Amino acid sequence: MEKLEISLNSIDKVKSFVSSIAPYDYDFDLSSGRYVIDAKSIMGIFSLDLSKPITLTIHADNDMEAILKAVEPYRI
Repeated sequence: MEKLEISLNSIDKVKSFVSSIAPYDYDFDLSSGRYVIDAKSIMGIFSLDLSKPITLTIHADNDMEAILKAVEPYRI
Protein backbone atom coordinates (compact mmCIF):
# COMPACT_ATOMS: atom_id res chain seq x y z
CA MET A 1 0.00 0.00 0.00
CA GLU A 2 1.28 3.43 -0.96
CA LYS A 3 -0.10 6.89 -0.10
CA LEU A 4 0.70 10.10 -1.95
CA GLU A 5 -0.69 13.58 -2.42
CA ILE A 6 -2.10 14.49 -5.82
CA SER A 7 -3.86 17.44 -7.42
CA LEU A 8 -6.85 17.08 -9.76
CA ASN A 9 -7.83 20.72 -10.21
CA SER A 10 -9.42 20.50 -13.69
CA ILE A 11 -11.92 18.35 -15.55
CA ASP A 12 -9.26 17.25 -18.04
CA LYS A 13 -6.93 16.16 -15.21
CA VAL A 14 -9.71 14.10 -13.62
CA LYS A 15 -10.51 12.33 -16.91
CA SER A 16 -6.86 11.61 -17.73
CA PHE A 17 -6.16 10.45 -14.15
CA VAL A 18 -9.03 7.93 -14.22
CA SER A 19 -7.88 6.72 -17.67
CA SER A 20 -4.33 6.24 -16.41
CA ILE A 21 -5.31 4.03 -13.44
CA ALA A 22 -8.21 2.15 -15.07
CA PRO A 23 -6.03 -0.57 -16.68
CA TYR A 24 -4.73 -1.70 -13.28
CA ASP A 25 -6.76 -4.36 -11.48
CA TYR A 26 -6.13 -2.93 -8.01
CA ASP A 27 -8.09 -0.73 -5.65
CA PHE A 28 -7.35 3.00 -5.62
CA ASP A 29 -8.91 5.31 -3.03
CA LEU A 30 -9.00 9.10 -2.92
CA SER A 31 -9.54 10.84 0.39
CA SER A 32 -10.24 14.45 1.23
CA GLY A 33 -11.00 15.21 4.84
CA ARG A 34 -13.25 12.42 6.12
CA TYR A 35 -14.49 11.39 2.67
CA VAL A 36 -13.04 8.36 0.88
CA ILE A 37 -14.12 7.43 -2.63
CA ASP A 38 -13.12 4.98 -5.37
CA ALA A 39 -10.46 6.72 -7.48
CA LYS A 40 -11.80 5.05 -10.64
CA SER A 41 -15.17 6.81 -10.23
CA ILE A 42 -15.32 10.11 -12.10
CA MET A 43 -18.58 11.04 -10.38
CA GLY A 44 -17.06 10.23 -7.00
CA ILE A 45 -14.03 12.40 -7.69
CA PHE A 46 -16.26 15.36 -8.53
CA SER A 47 -17.92 15.00 -5.11
CA LEU A 48 -14.60 15.92 -3.44
CA ASP A 49 -13.16 19.39 -2.89
CA LEU A 50 -10.75 19.51 -5.84
CA SER A 51 -9.30 22.90 -4.90
CA LYS A 52 -7.14 21.17 -2.26
CA PRO A 53 -4.61 18.34 -2.50
CA ILE A 54 -6.15 14.86 -2.30
CA THR A 55 -4.58 11.73 -0.81
CA LEU A 56 -4.33 8.78 -3.20
CA THR A 57 -4.04 5.35 -1.58
CA ILE A 58 -2.86 2.56 -3.87
CA HIS A 59 -3.70 -0.98 -2.74
CA ALA A 60 -1.34 -2.94 -4.99
CA ASP A 61 1.04 -5.83 -4.39
CA ASN A 62 2.69 -5.78 -7.81
CA ASP A 63 3.24 -3.28 -10.63
CA MET A 64 3.97 -0.47 -8.16
CA GLU A 65 6.68 1.07 -10.37
CA ALA A 66 4.34 1.23 -13.38
CA ILE A 67 1.50 2.64 -11.27
CA LEU A 68 3.70 5.34 -9.73
CA LYS A 69 4.91 6.29 -13.21
CA ALA A 70 1.28 6.52 -14.42
CA VAL A 71 0.25 8.86 -11.58
CA GLU A 72 3.43 10.97 -11.61
CA PRO A 73 1.87 13.89 -13.58
CA TYR A 74 -0.68 14.38 -10.79
CA ARG A 75 1.69 14.25 -7.80
CA ILE A 76 2.37 17.33 -5.76
